[in-house]
Order: sequence, then structure tokens, then C-alpha cells
Amino acid sequence: MNTHDLLGIGLGPFGLSLAALADGVDDLDAVFLDQRPAMSWHPGLLLEGATLQVPFLADLVTLVDPTSRWSYLAYLRARGRLFRFYLAERFQVPRVEYDDYLRWVAESLPSCRFGRRVDAVEWDGEAFVATVTDTATSRRSTLRARNVVLGVGTEPVVPAPFADLLGKRVVHAGQYLDARPALLEAGSVTVVGSGQSGAEVFLDLLRAQGQTGARLRWLTRTPAFAPMEYSKLGLEHFTPDYTAYFHGLPEATRDALLPAQWQLYKGISAATIAELYDLLYERTVGGRQVDAVLQPAVAVEAARAEGDGYVLECRQVQQDRTFAVPTDAVVLATGYAARRPALLDPLLPLLDLDGRGRYRVDADHRVALRCRGGLYVQNAETHTHGVGAPDLGLGAWRSATILGAVTGRPLVDVPQQGAFTTFGTT
Repeated sequence: MNTHDLLGIGLGPFGLSLAALADGVDDLDAVFLDQRPAMSWHPGLLLEGATLQVPFLADLVTLVDPTSRWSYLAYLRARGRLFRFYLAERFQVPRVEYDDYLRWVAESLPSCRFGRRVDAVEWDGEAFVATVTDTATSRRSTLRARNVVLGVGTEPVVPAPFADLLGKRVVHAGQYLDARPALLEAGSVTVVGSGQSGAEVFLDLLRAQGQTGARLRWLTRTPAFAPMEYSKLGLEHFTPDYTAYFHGLPEATRDALLPAQWQLYKGISAATIAELYDLLYERTVGGRQVDAVLQPAVAVEAARAEGDGYVLECRQVQQDRTFAVPTDAVVLATGYAARRPALLDPLLPLLDLDGRGRYRVDADHRVALRCRGGLYVQNAETHTHGVGAPDLGLGAWRSATILGAVTGRPLVDVPQQGAFTTFGTT
């Protein structure tokens, strides 16, 4: 059996970044698998007018290799859109265009194979052995690799009160567009969660309210509908400098620090907030009332089906007062979380986990193992590398770091500094 140098599992933006940077490395035998039939990126949230929250330079390759043929600008040229992009003067691009860019790269790279589900990864004493199923034919095969990189992404978080209620009218925001026709028929809709996706869903429902007449409510546990930290110095938390600083902190300090930084990654873009406010303002001209309630500092503690709708048992956490919210539909903008995939179960005896059952991840994004194999993670190391782990802006840097560790040499000039801020002391 041929032994690959690297097996990438999962082809979201981070796995695709690794594949793009690995392309052209002559002595690197790498293959990348994804169980989906084709590339797609958050299809349920490709709302018209929605943009990335990071500049287009945070593509798959540019921040470590701007000469790469897989850059966003190269994509625009290939699509015949470069002059239109130049005239549009856009730094933050439409989300639907970024999705098309990812598809263009995925369909062009010979190392990327879709419709291949990795069921299990084992260690045979010399290399990893992956059991793979072709999802179209159900045919199983094995694949051997010295290094494995997990880019399986995160999973939607469904709060416990809603676990048994999911359906056409109780959906996670990640499935919003599929559920939208049913939601627009509801007499009342409640959005739970106030990150960017929650704001975009609420804004879309608010725009449609003139036709639907639905009553809208927006609930969040956070103390405010707050903007994402987007000052230039604030953004330095998304640099290799801060990642190295955070990684060097004691585990207990890291765990205490992350929740306090929620506005770095759970806030709403200032543009979306402004659009929401302006629409609410216009709707109230002439003394009109908007049938929309926005309530921060509210926790949903229980939920039940009642009649054709639902009742949410809520608590205003600052006042410590409880109240009930009847609603016909619920959209859960409750985010995503990394979970250890079942395919790693055969490796559990070899995983050196921390006291909370999480990966121990070194500076090169390598998981601690009781064997010689190299197991790396992408966007499963927020607890060790900080708020930049899920950020697109650090994706190319992390991919280049992993490739350097796998090959034993730097393949590109990986930047280690980018901040003016001095984090910590020496």
C-alpha cells in the first residue's frame, strides 16, 4: 500500500488552504478527502448582500504566499471579474463570491477528492491507516499516511432546551435558507443568539416583515447587541504574535481569558448593526410601531411545544426575572463548536488529552500522541491558540506552519510578527 506523506480530512476553507499551499511541493505526497459530494461553504447563510467579516486578503494563501496561483485575485482573473472587482473597490467581498472562490480552488486541485468519508483512523506502528467509504458507491478502501491533518470543521451548537424540538420551524441558523420558506409563513419568529449570523437572520426577517406581518423577537444571553471589536489594535489579537503569546500562557489562564474576549469573535459587524437600526428607525416614521422586540441579557432555560407553536421559558439574568415567550418558530443563532470526531476513536488510547478531555496542541498545531505519527488540527485548538483559531485571516499562516512541521523545512516565508502591540514580557 502506498504511504502518503499527508492525509487531510475535511475540505472547508482551512483544509483547502492546506491543499492549496501543498500544491506544487514536488516531494510532498498529499491527498485531501471530504465526505460531501462537492465544495460548499455555509450554504444556509449565503444571504444576498452578506459579506465576509475579514478582508479578501484573508483568502487561502495570500498572507503567506501572495504569488500563489490560488489567490483570490487569481480567481477573479480566471472568472473574468478582475476589472469589475477593481471598480467595485471592495475590501470585504460578498459571501456568495467567497463560496464560489472556494469551489473554484477545490475543483481545480487534483489532490482534493469529494464524496470520500473517513470512517476511522488507526495507527499500525509505522503510519496512520484510514478506512474510507466512497459515498456514491459505498465501496470501502484503506489509505495510509505518515501525517494526518483534521480539518473537519465545527458542528452547530443546539442548546439543551431545543434538542428535542428541531424541525421545520426550530432550526439552527446554519440551515436558515433551507428553512426560510416555512419561517416566512410563521406568525411569529424568535431568533436566539446575537452573533453575526443572528443579526443577519433577524435583519432578513425584518426586511420581509412588510410582506409577512410576522411578530419578531431577538433574544441573547450577552449583555448587549454589541459590535465586534474591529479597531486596528484590537485586530492584533488575530496575528501570529498574539497566538504565540496565548499559547504560552498557563492552561487555567487561557480558559479564564477566552470568555472575556467574546466581542473579538461573537460580536456583530458595525455595518450590520447600522443597517438594522436604520431599518427600525425608518419603520417608526409617523408614529408607527415596529412589531419587533430586541432583548439582551436573556437566557432561554426551557422550551416546549404547545399547540402549533412553542413556549420559551426565559430569565432576564441581570434582573433575575423569569417570563415566557410564545412563538411559532425559532432560529438558533447559537454558534458552532469543535468536537472530537468519531473517526479518531481507534486512536483514543494514544491521545494525550488534558484534564478536560481536550487535545494538547503544540505551537505547530500538532496534537500530543503516544506514538511517532503527526496528527494536526485546524480550528480545534481555540483553547490552546486563542481567538484566532477560527479566523480566516490566520488560516494560511497555520497551514504553512503545519506544512513546515510535516516536511521539516519552511516551504514559504511564514510571518511570525504582525503586531505593534507587545503581548507579555520576556
